[in-house]
Amino acid sequence: MVTYLPISSPFIRFAGRYVDEALGVATGYNFFILQAALVPYEIVACNLIINYWTTKIHVAIVIAVIVVIYALANFFAVEWYGETEFWMALGKVLLILGLIAFTFITMVGGNPLRDAYGFRYWRDPGPFAEYIKTGGLGHFMGFLSCLIQASFTIAGPDYVSMAAGEAIKPRTTMPRAFNAAIYRLTFFFVLGSLCVGIVVPHNDLTLSDALSAGKPGAAASPYVIAMDRLKIPILPHIVNALILTSAFSAGNSYVFCASRSLYGLALEGKAPRIFSKCTSRGVPVYSVMVVLAIGLLAYLQVSNSAAMVLSWFVTASQLINYSILNVTFLRWRRALKAQGIPVSSLPNISRCGTWGAYYAMVATAIMCIVGGYTVFLPGRWNVPSFLFSYTMVALFPMMFFAWKYLKGTTLRDPDTVDLSAEKEDIDRYEREFIDTPPRNVIVKYWDKIFE
Repeated sequence: MVTYLPISSPFIRFAGRYVDEALGVATGYNFFILQAALVPYEIVACNLIINYWTTKIHVAIVIAVIVVIYALANFFAVEWYGETEFWMALGKVLLILGLIAFTFITMVGGNPLRDAYGFRYWRDPGPFAEYIKTGGLGHFMGFLSCLIQASFTIAGPDYVSMAAGEAIKPRTTMPRAFNAAIYRLTFFFVLGSLCVGIVVPHNDLTLSDALSAGKPGAAASPYVIAMDRLKIPILPHIVNALILTSAFSAGNSYVFCASRSLYGLALEGKAPRIFSKCTSRGVPVYSVMVVLAIGLLAYLQVSNSAAMVLSWFVTASQLINYSILNVTFLRWRRALKAQGIPVSSLPNISRCGTWGAYYAMVATAIMCIVGGYTVFLPGRWNVPSFLFSYTMVALFPMMFFAWKYLKGTTLRDPDTVDLSAEKEDIDRYEREFIDTPPRNVIVKYWDKIFE
């Protein structure tokens, strides 16, 4: 869809154009809520990481300092956002590659203890942990718990699509960007998960304290726990510092993205007009203020364990977002068929087509439902966990039907869906675009890999 019509904020606008205006509004607000809710998540994560060095600084002070820095960065230094995020992203890649290398070197004996531990923890206590129940059912529930936590990894392609309207020669560059994102995320997440299972056993007390009770100093990361166990000096502090910058950078990105999402909704008349007001620097001041106010929810950590607050902000928003992408894709393909536009004429054709979309739609819907299933088990009912697992599952259809009722919108007819608006301008731009040679050999072969 994006290569056919590369426009800004495509998955939000496509939902309104190809399915129903009400769906576009609900999708826009869902994306805003997702981004805004992740701000306090990252603030809490920063505090947990800082606790590795000291617990003497009160959590309220740490949160206040981080929020103030986010405010300064987004109000007065926004022109440096792109440059700083580029270097932060490069740092994250180098950190991940370094941790993968650390795992291999230490597992074969390259550590102060000369302990070639290899896959020791896959034998004792084993690769699968029991969760809630024992035996085979307990192992399955442990796997399901990990699957639920890992469901956020589907994020990536939707973020890449946000830049489609500003990309150079988008019908060529966007497929490469999508492929690069998918391959990179798959490589890092799969290898990263494998490494974590190698360096630390799942029953490690320090790790379990961090996950279940949020004890200070325990949440530095499995890698730092492994470095401490292997008596490796200095490196744990370096890694922890890099993880801190990564978490801080992520939070700043969410402030930026959430405020711009609300700003975009306001420009289209789908949010109060006040949120479209900008400073002389072009900063949507009131939109940023709302997002920072949501970030103050991190103060819940003052009266709740860090682990509890972190779990509260993991909602179904991302899964809903991806599910709507598939609904929109299916309606778009139906419109193409109804208007006699052959799939073979598209600039880029998805390998799995409509069947892949049906699979992804069903899979993400199932994950939305099972995301908080543990609260329904005997003796495990918890109101906060229930609300933060299923609030968006209920709120999304409420937003959809509310807008539908207020504005009287209808489901788009595939025969009359507008498939040509803005397309002629993009076709002309692609025809008249003059290719420039790659800047260097690295860029040349990088492009070849992801063509």
